[in-house]
Amino acid sequence: MITPEQIKDLLESDADDPVLVVVSGAAAVVPASALETDDYRGALEIASRKDLLTGLDGEVPSGHELEEIAARLDASVTRLGA
Repeated sequence: MITPEQIKDLLESDADDPVLVVVSGAAAVVPASALETDDYRGALEIASRKDLLTGLDGEVPSGHELEEIAARLDASVTRLGA
């Protein structure tokens, strides 16, 4: 469900305060302000860009690291049953 490309999109997003969410069984990168809209109300927030950058100490992750991050987040979502 969560892919390395989505992690890359989150890190490179031009949106103000982007977050990775799961809504209706699909992951998406959206601005945090979108969580107030009908389309994303009740979405499960997985990670924000700020959270990821903090965990990466501001470093740009390699392709392998993107895969690892995506796998960890996907496993977390799977355990939650989202």
